[in-house]
Parts: sequence; C-alpha cells; structure tokens
Amino acid sequence: MKLGPYDLDSIVAGECAGLMDAMPEGCIDLTVTSPPYDNLREYQGYVFDFEAIARQLWRVTKPGGVVVWVVGDATINGSETGTSFRQALYFMQLGFNLHDTMIYHKQGGNFTPTNRYYSVFEYMFVLSKGIPKTFNPIQVPRTGHVYHSVGTVKRGNKKHIDYDKTRETRNADNVWVIAAHSKNASSDEIAYLHPAIFPEKLAHDHILSWSNPGDIVFDPMVGSGTTCKMAKELGRHWLGFDISPEYVEIARKRVGLAKTPLFIA
Repeated sequence: MKLGPYDLDSIVAGECAGLMDAMPEGCIDLTVTSPPYDNLREYQGYVFDFEAIARQLWRVTKPGGVVVWVVGDATINGSETGTSFRQALYFMQLGFNLHDTMIYHKQGGNFTPTNRYYSVFEYMFVLSKGIPKTFNPIQVPRTGHVYHSVGTVKRGNKKHIDYDKTRETRNADNVWVIAAHSKNASSDEIAYLHPAIFPEKLAHDHILSWSNPGDIVFDPMVGSGTTCKMAKELGRHWLGFDISPEYVEIARKRVGLAKTPLFIA
C-alpha cells in the first residue's frame, strides 16, 4: 500500500519537509510528533525548519485530521523563549484550530535547582483541520461528584441539567501525568540509544484518542520510533520520517519489536 512514493508501514530517512512535499494532499489522519525545540535536544547538527514543516503538515492532514505537537521552551538569559506559543500561533495562521492545549506532566523527570520552581511539563498542542472527525476519550475512574451531562430537563418553568449518576468513569483531564524518567518511558532497551525518547504511553493514548483502527498515523520527526511502534500495536497504518539515518535504524528495530494485532483494516 502506497502513500505517494512511500510504502505505508515504513520509516524513511530524509529531511521531512522535502519528503512530505511528495505526499498527496489530505492523506494523513493523525500526526503525533515532538520537534527538537530550542536546541534542547542535540540532533547531530541537523537544521529544523519549523515553518516549512508546519506548512506541509497543513497540506497533508485530512479534513477532520489532527496534529499533536509536543513542545516546550528553553530558558535563556533568565527568560523562557516562548517558542512553543509562537509555533502554536503559526499553526493557527495556516488554518489549524487549536483544539486543545494539553499538558504533559513529566513524572520522575530530571530537575536542576534554579531560582524558579522546577519545570516538569511540556505542552501538547492538539491542532485540528476543522472539527476532529474522531475522539475516543481516555476514561478514568469517577470520584467525588463529577457527573456526565446527558442533556436538560424541564422542571416547572426552569430547565435543569440532567446528569447520569450511574457512570463509574469519566473523560480524562487534559493534564496527563506520564512517567518519563530512566526505564519508564519505553519497554525497549534500544530506545535509549536516542537522546530524547518519547514516552510510549503518551503516543499510545493520543493515537487511541484521535484515530481509529486502519487510520494512517504519521510522525515526521520519528526519532526513536515510538509513535510508529504504538500505531502498529494499535492496528493503525503508520509512516515515519527522520533526517538522521542512525535514528531511522533505531526506529525500524523498535517497530520490528511491536506486537502486531490480529486484524487491521
């Protein structure tokens, strides 16, 4: 099965904006990626052309498709750079909706004492091309008096919100606490050959949330291959690009270790 010149369910070496230029318009259901932002990640001297990548992501995303852009900011000369916000605004200028600003709380991260509070999170910008066509919310146990609205009922002359008080779960919040330290981020030893691995649970839960089995999941900066591995395990088609041939080999090996579902659309 082809996507332009590329085989689906493959990882390709090369500069992602140029590779995306050969892809058909409106072909990707979901992108889950994290760029090498603010030089916080040493990436073998390669250049990161954000605007070119963003324009191509707009072009290749299907109507109703979603881009999950995981990014943070460096602190330089006592000030955070604000790169994350500028990138979100640029995506909006292209036409994306900023559907949700989610927070990835890195549980067990490395902390450096400073004159500020410890920085323990990154942004997860959920960008949609129109209204998302898919939302399969992660469920968590319901506690306290958090009820699910099922509509309104009229009592006398007033309308009241009617709640379903029987549900044992509710939709998760948009702050996700995910283990990110040491051996918690991945079950594969080979993943740690990459300097900034993506937690498997983060990719897993976004793929569940914004896509369905048989959809095409994309990572233009595939790194250690976590997005593609999780897409494979969840029965989605997948495609990954990376500019580093070394990291492409790591990603291919990791995806080869993925547990393949019995059926895929």
